[in-house]
Amino acid sequence: MKAHKLPKLTVEQYIQQESESDTKYEFHNGEIFALAGGTINHGLLCANIYSEIRNELRNKNSECKPLSSEIKLHVKNNKTNSFLYPDTMVVCGDLETSETYKEAITNPRLIVEVLSKSTANYDRGDKFHIYRQIPSLQEYVLIEQDKYVVDVHYKNPKSDLWRIARIEGAESSITFQSLDITIDMKDLFFDVKFDDV
Repeated sequence: MKAHKLPKLTVEQYIQQESESDTKYEFHNGEIFALAGGTINHGLLCANIYSEIRNELRNKNSECKPLSSEIKLHVKNNKTNSFLYPDTMVVCGDLETSETYKEAITNPRLIVEVLSKSTANYDRGDKFHIYRQIPSLQEYVLIEQDKYVVDVHYKNPKSDLWRIARIEGAESSITFQSLDITIDMKDLFFDVKFDDV
């Protein structure tokens, strides 16, 4: 989704703006950005990753819960005050919510973003920097929408070091270490059509 910068607002004004609009906005330290709609592939991949994670967690009787892109994430510390809409999040245990806004969660273990041409650099760079400030976060997953490629960033809970693994090819599978589940690439990309280049 392409972000369009709008004038600065307070958190209260931001929340009111969203409540009176059909548009979703990200908020970063006083600046808000309107999120434009995504492609068909983006929508399919968001639905597929949410469904596959949900099914795998349900089969394990896991306490972890996937959340769709309708749920807001609040990241706040002495450097950052951001509200974002990840494509998918997973919270394990109780949902912890923001003191500022009770409809935003604060404790995801895993975050997934489906990349687009307009946001790929942001998702890999500044957005990942914000996400890394979340104490509960252990895994950050980036999915390409035009090829069978998934990048998985994983942080061992006992360390602050992040490792990255790239998974490629339709016959491969993706293991999410933070959830102890595996998803086949074909299931993740179910019904997704690539443009012939």
